[in-house]
Parts: sequence; structure tokens; C-alpha cells
Amino acid sequence: MTTLDERHGEGARDGDRPRGEAALGLVDAHAPVTVPLDRPGAAVPADAGSKAANLARAAGAGLPVLPGFVIPYEGGADPDALRRAWQELSDGGARPLVVRSSSPQEDTEESSLAGQFASVLDVRGWQDFRTAVRTVLDSAVRPDGATAPMAVLVQPMLAARVGGVMFGADPVEGRTDRMLVSAVRGGPDTLVSGEQAGTNYWLSGRGRLLRTEPSEAGSLLTRSELARLARLARRARRIFGGPQDIEFGFDGDGRLWLFQSRPITAMAARPPRGARLLGPGPVAETLPEQLAPLEEDLWVAPMARGLAAALDIGGSTPRRLLRTVPVVTTVGGRAAADLRLLGTTGPRHRWLALLNPAPGARRLGAAWQVGRLAAALPGLATDLVADVDRRLAEIPRLSALPSSALVAEVRWTRRTLVSLHAQEALAGTLLKEPPKSRTAAGTALAALETARARGVPDERVIGEHPVVLALTSPSLRKRARLPAPADVAGDEEQAVPRSRVSEAAENVPPEPRHGAHHSPTTALPPRESLRLRIRWVQELQVRLVREAARRLGLDAERVGLLRWRELAAGLHGAPLPADLGARVPQDESAPLPDAFRLTETGGVVAERGGGNRDGMRGVSGGRAIGTVWDGTGPQPEDAVLVVRTLDPALAPLLPGLTGLVAQTGSPLSHLAVLAREFELPAVVGATDAVHRFPVGSRLTVDGTAGDVRPGDTP
Repeated sequence: MTTLDERHGEGARDGDRPRGEAALGLVDAHAPVTVPLDRPGAAVPADAGSKAANLARAAGAGLPVLPGFVIPYEGGADPDALRRAWQELSDGGARPLVVRSSSPQEDTEESSLAGQFASVLDVRGWQDFRTAVRTVLDSAVRPDGATAPMAVLVQPMLAARVGGVMFGADPVEGRTDRMLVSAVRGGPDTLVSGEQAGTNYWLSGRGRLLRTEPSEAGSLLTRSELARLARLARRARRIFGGPQDIEFGFDGDGRLWLFQSRPITAMAARPPRGARLLGPGPVAETLPEQLAPLEEDLWVAPMARGLAAALDIGGSTPRRLLRTVPVVTTVGGRAAADLRLLGTTGPRHRWLALLNPAPGARRLGAAWQVGRLAAALPGLATDLVADVDRRLAEIPRLSALPSSALVAEVRWTRRTLVSLHAQEALAGTLLKEPPKSRTAAGTALAALETARARGVPDERVIGEHPVVLALTSPSLRKRARLPAPADVAGDEEQAVPRSRVSEAAENVPPEPRHGAHHSPTTALPPRESLRLRIRWVQELQVRLVREAARRLGLDAERVGLLRWRELAAGLHGAPLPADLGARVPQDESAPLPDAFRLTETGGVVAERGGGNRDGMRGVSGGRAIGTVWDGTGPQPEDAVLVVRTLDPALAPLLPGLTGLVAQTGSPLSHLAVLAREFELPAVVGATDAVHRFPVGSRLTVDGTAGDVRPGDTP
């Protein structure tokens, strides 16, 4: 809102455009100078502007609108008629007026242009009125030099007891079955200008008060007044065909007045009913980075098929659902899992779930095979690991393979990953591993430290100790990044070492060359052995694709933009897609929320309260008090590492930590098992932990109780 601008008073200079009524833009002698709001002409947006037209429609439908008139865009030039309209509405200047902009370009479904044009309050006297009109008309000139068509809306100035803004829907959460009211003392102008913070009320569609967010002014509206506002919102929705953004006021006698009604233009996207609950937690530990299209085909698709097979065997999910809903998908190139299918979050309606016999029947039907499978699984895992190791050892030099053989090898890796993921998931569920059992990450960390102590360059470590790959994540575009030593962990300026799977054979050797019976990986439990083979097979895929890219004349960035079928067809002699040159890598996407749902257009809407409705979960016992650290910058002596997810690359940091907290993760993740090895208190499922617990603050971690509290809790 603005005040009177005295620049537009009497006494125009010689040669200036006259400052009388003709200067108000009223140049058509045949057009009306003013149009009362209760006349049909005031409801035409092209002439009266959207603000006045909406009020005219509302008044015609019986809504409580103050009387007034409009000076139309390109209206007539009869100064006497304009003065008569002013005298009648202002009672000869005794009643103050509000002079407001009303452009066809504002208050539309596409854009509100809220606050972009001028409005002048408490206008008294004829000269002040003329100046206020000129102020509004001058505001039609936009910053880019264009001039918007502008009409002027004139109404009495109401001394409101309480005023505010009401949305006929909740624009923050995108809910059309909710209403949001914000109220302040006096008129709504101080609220919409940001001068005052209002008291907020959330109402149901029928006007029932759901919750209140009070301000310093306290509660300003009674339940009866809120019910009247809800009725006004419902009536406005019927009149205008959708929820409205309404400015309102209650006068001293308790009467409700509608000051403005316009469409809500900034409704947040809302997931459709029944949208799946997704989250990165269980899969971000394996695929923590944003993926290219070919990487999705190589790693996400086999993972989804393998987990679906494990869920089917376990009988925890209907087979029909597994056939139609992917267990793992990608959003913005980042891997995310269906949290309900994986059982990391409880059912939406727990009591109904208890009455549903289907899950129990499925588990009962699968119990006999699961029981037998639990006994046979260690042997099956050993056989699969042996088959994978033998096949990896038999792969010849990649540059010597014909293109058809390259395609066959990639097909084998994708099929093998399905089996590895399925058995790894079943092993994690059915096999009880001792708390002190070895992990691939722990073995890799020991091998890496030993190699560095012997002075082995990082570019040779993986060739000599393939188990170190357990500390890295796959990527077609970047060489495998070995974790930095603990004292420089998190330094983004560290050089990225060049990863070679085998200098001589260009493959991923399953064991060091001196024999499997001496390999540290042979002592790993079944699940960890399977996890390590998943990473080895993924690294073989990286080598195969890079060789294919070399033959096709593509760099690593460009080959990642292909889909698997396109790459296979190109190796068989088919032309590459015609649009490959125009394809561009996807923009860097933000990390996914811990739990979210997708809108119909693919937008991400974070789930309120996070995906783990049971709260935090301890994954490694013990209790510790320390200082929050995010893995970058100087490490405190009593560092409690707080991260989004349990990335295996964090393993070198664990020996120097006091505690570990992650927003997502499971007791079966690499880092969780490794934390138990180091007897490090660790908690996962701490919703929004990286924001709730700032770096440098004190934190108490109870891995036994699964609790995290700020401060030095006794």
C-alpha cells in the first residue's frame, strides 16, 4: 500500500499535459466516466479490471461487498460526472475512501501480480482523491517500460476491527479440503504488506477448526466468525469455479465484508490419493549418487527385479503388486525404493491391517519354502559366489572381445545382479549373523589401510585388493573414488584416483592372485560375500561399457545418455539414435527427502514426519555424548557424525568417531554392521537430522534405545 503522492497536485507547468480530469486517461467522451459496482459493466474485466470485475460478480451473487464505482480503462472525460460520483460515495468528503488498482493483468488464474500496482488508503477531499487516482494510473508503468491497461476501483474506507486473508484451500500443502485463514487487528493491508504476522487458523472444508498458530496478538477470531468465513469461502468457490484468495474484514458491529477475491495462483502440488511412499534410504547405501540413463538400466533395473523376487519368495507382498509396481525406481536420476513394499514403514491403518488375513495367508503359504530356504541359503550363496568368481576370472582382455561378446557379457552381468540382489536380500532377512561377524566394508578398510601403510599408490590398490571396491559406489562417468584418510576426509580438493580393476587383464579379479583360500573375502558371511560380488559385477559393467564407448566413438558422459537397448543395438551395427547429439545430461538434482510421494507430474512432495513412523532405530548399541560433525572441516575430538544415509565411503571415519546418526538406513547396511564392529553407538531413521542437529552442537546418542537428543543428556 502507498500514501498520497503530492507530485500530482495542482499547477502543471506550461507545456505539460493538463493535470485535470482529462489527464486521468479519460479521453473518450462517449464512454462512461464511472461505473457503479452493482451495474453489469463493472463485471467486464477488459474495462473494469479483474479486481473490480470479481467484486462486481460477488456483489451480484449476494456476497457482502462494499459499494463503490470503477473508473474504466479508457473511460470518458466528464469531470463533473466524476466529481458527482466522488461526492456521493464520500458523502461530500466526510467519508474516507480507498483508491485501488484494477488491471486486467492482475488477479487472474495465471498471475495475481499481488502488490505490483498501487493502492491508496484513507483518501480525503477532492484534491487528494485526484492525486490518488493519478498515483494508481502511474503505477501501470512496469519496470520494463511497458504500460499495463489500468482501471481504478473506488470504495469506502472501512475501519475494520479484524481483517485478514483467507485461502479457500491450503496452498502450502496443496489440499483443497482445507482452508487457511490469517488474521490481524485492523484491515488486511498490514498483513499482505508483511508489516504484521497474522494469527493462522486451519479449517476443514465445512469450517471446523483443525489447529491454530497464534501470534503475539493472540486469538482474534471466534469459532462463529471462522464458520462465517468458511461459508463465504464455499460460496465464492461456487461463484468463481474454484478456491479463492480472499481479503476480508469484520467491522465494529461484527459484520463480515469481502474486500477482494481472486483465484489461488500458487497451489503446492499434491500427490494423488494412493500415491506410493518412496525413500532413498535402503538403496542409497548402494547407489548414493545421481545416475545417468544407462546407469539406471544397468543397476536399478536388476536391483528392482532381485528385490521383487526376494519379496515374492518371502510372501510379504502380493505377487500381483510386485508385477505392476517396481520395488526400486529413480526420481530425478536418484534411486528410491517403495518403503511399504520393503517393510521399512508400517501400514497406514494399523488396526485394519491386523484384521486383514491376506498378509498372514501369504506368509503361511510361503513359510514352508522359507524355512527350507533358510537352511539351504548359505549353500546357495556359496555356489552363486563361486560361479560369479569363476566367471570373472575367465573374462579375457576386454579389447580382444568382439562386440557381440561385449553385449553378451553385459547381459550376463545384468542377469547375475538380479540373482545377487535377491539372495543378498534373503540372506539379510533369514540368516542371523553374529554381532561380531566380519563385513566387506571392514575387510576393505583394513586392506586399504595396509596398502597405504606399505606405500601402494591408490591407483594400484584396487588391482591388488579388489575387496576395496566395497568402499566405493559405481559410476560410468567417474573413476572409483577411494575414501580419503580419516584426517583429510571430506576434503573436496583431494585428487580422484584412477581405478583399475586389473592392470593386466582389465577385469575384476574376484580374489587376489595368490589363491582363494588365502583371500580375506573367504571368511565373510554369506550376505557380505554377496554384497561384495554385487560391487565387483558393477565394476565389470563399468569396464565393459567404457570399452563399448571407445568402439562407438563416445566419451563416458555421452554413452551414459544411451539406454541399454540402444547401446546393444549400436554394438550389433545399428546406427546410434539420431537425437543422441542433442541429449544433455540431467541437471544436478537435490538429494531426495527421507520419505516422499510423487505428484501426477512427477514432483516430489516430502512426507510430513518422515517415512519411519516408528521413529528412530538403534543399529549399534551403546551410549555416547559428543559434538555434531558433518564429515567436512575440522573433526572434533568427540565427533558424532550426522549424515543423510549410511554411505560405505564413510567407513574410514568410523574409528575416530564417538557416535553415528543417519536420517535413513537399516540395521543390515554396511555402515551399521561396521559400527557394531567398532562398538560405535549408531542410530538411523532420525528424521531431518542434518538440519535439526547443526554442526558444532552437542548431541546424545543412545544406540541401545534408538534415541537421539540434543544436549548433554544425563
